[in-house]
Amino acid sequence: MQHRFLCLLFSIFVLNAALAQDQKYIDSLKNDYNTMPDTYKKVQTSARLFYAEVYTNPKSGKIHAENCIALSKKINYESGETVGHFHLGVYYDLINKIDSSEYHYNKTLALAIKYNDTVMQPKSLSVLAGIALKKGDFEKAITLRNEASERFIKNKDYLSYGVNIGNKALIYTDKGDYKTALSESIKALKILDTINRETYRRADLNAQIGNIEIQRNQNESAITYFLKALATYTELNDNIYMCNTYLNLGAAYINLKAYDKAKEHLEASLKIAKTHNIIDGESKALNNLAEIYTIEEKYDVATNYLNRSLELIKNQENSVDYISILIQLAKTLAEQNNDNKAMQTINLAIKKADSIGAYFMLKKGYYIRSYIHEKNNAFKKALIDTKEYHKISDSIDNIEVSKKIEELKTIYETEKKEAQIALQNEEIKTLNVQAKNDKLTKTLYGTGMISFIVIAGLLFFGFKQRIKKNQIEREKQEAIYKQEIAFKKKELASQTLHLVQKNTFIQELKENLEKIKQSPELFKVEFRRLVMLLKKESAEDKDWEIFKSYFSEVHNNFDNKLKTVYADITEKEIRLASFLRMNLSTKEIASMLNVLPESVLKSKYRLKKKLNLDKETDLNVFLNSL
Repeated sequence: MQHRFLCLLFSIFVLNAALAQDQKYIDSLKNDYNTMPDTYKKVQTSARLFYAEVYTNPKSGKIHAENCIALSKKINYESGETVGHFHLGVYYDLINKIDSSEYHYNKTLALAIKYNDTVMQPKSLSVLAGIALKKGDFEKAITLRNEASERFIKNKDYLSYGVNIGNKALIYTDKGDYKTALSESIKALKILDTINRETYRRADLNAQIGNIEIQRNQNESAITYFLKALATYTELNDNIYMCNTYLNLGAAYINLKAYDKAKEHLEASLKIAKTHNIIDGESKALNNLAEIYTIEEKYDVATNYLNRSLELIKNQENSVDYISILIQLAKTLAEQNNDNKAMQTINLAIKKADSIGAYFMLKKGYYIRSYIHEKNNAFKKALIDTKEYHKISDSIDNIEVSKKIEELKTIYETEKKEAQIALQNEEIKTLNVQAKNDKLTKTLYGTGMISFIVIAGLLFFGFKQRIKKNQIEREKQEAIYKQEIAFKKKELASQTLHLVQKNTFIQELKENLEKIKQSPELFKVEFRRLVMLLKKESAEDKDWEIFKSYFSEVHNNFDNKLKTVYADITEKEIRLASFLRMNLSTKEIASMLNVLPESVLKSKYRLKKKLNLDKETDLNVFLNSL
């Protein structure tokens, strides 16, 4: 009975939210609840009522959750008590009372472990990860998401697994790791596509990808994704997600400098947030509206909005949202020439962003502080902050990373068609077999019945068909070969990017060590940075071998051809020649080999001499001709 109840509860959890807008359905459930005896079936009904009302009327949802706990305790129903605390956690999460939400989620997890409830354990871990993210503890959030994923897979709950992967992507978005964020989002979307139900889950991922596109400054693309999500949320009357999506649309229009459009969407978000007591939604809407009023030089209005926004989330001082408001407030104060207060505010924002590793916020913080220093003619300090800003920008906004993101999106669309292509190939095989059988049948019937001319005609037709079939086979093989080459080129580009990033990491590590050497008092700060850098990077000796194998396949055994020109060529010289064949610049090669550009130029000269090339022969042209 317990297992059956849990399955029912979580089928309710994933029911299409359209039920929430059906008042007749809600009234029917309430009537059933009021007339039922105190049994586990009544607890089931309270669970249905909770999900039917909590997203449109959170206070009603709270009442149903409390009824679930009270009734379960009365009839000594352990599973009902566990789920009731989970529902209260959902309620407090929705109204942004984080500490209360975390208390009930932890209570749920404790009860689930106590009663060996394998369904509620991963659910609890998943929502606790969401709380950790709101508090800015990225590493804890990722750990909890990974633990939840393992248990969802063990339970064969692939829907929850897909949703959990999508939520994990949100963590990487806040960290500024957009490549991983998009990769995880696409992975989640593929999982949900295979399940092929619950459109609002895909709406969540559309909104999520829209957020990533905003961070990449692809605002038109972001708006397209947000509008898809908003259409679903509006149809389902999902007020909380409607509120968030209007917020996101407002942010995209701000980036496009379409301020009237931005105000329209932000005001819509603010109205929903106030009506349904969505605290974080109201705070974010006020913050974004303040940004517009600052641009319009309406500083008093902007400051008032920002102070109200900070007051709403004063219990989340280490969250990304809180830091975002501080940065906007510092900017507004600076525009009002209140530089002392602006400096205090931006210093606090930078400190908090650095403490939780929120690099996107840290980047914005350095930019605003540089601006404040420049206003006060403190140009040396402004230059230091500008360098920090560009340093973070280079790691976040890397062009090659953006290319990789576009590649991931393409891969997702391509893989969706692989099943169709496989099916078509099977159909082709079947038709070929059928064609052979038909031909055999005709040959048997034709023997002794038709003249030599007809037989000759059939043979000629068969010969033509065979030629045509062989041509089709050749074309198919050529297409497969081109696909393999394209894949190897992608892998080669990926390996090249990896080598560049690894050597950039080594250079950054050296710079940090020099800082510690020159300023021992910076040891604690720089040591923590070094630890974070080392966690991100795992160098392997086989990188060059992997690169060489992909390069050789794409460029037709280039290294072997080099050895035929000069048998004693070294591995180091082959590596240099390979990079030149890829048309990499001297600076790029120097970065990958971790040497000075002058050393690369000397190596190029020695290589040209070893290959016995005269002065008129260009080394790059020669290598490309192999």
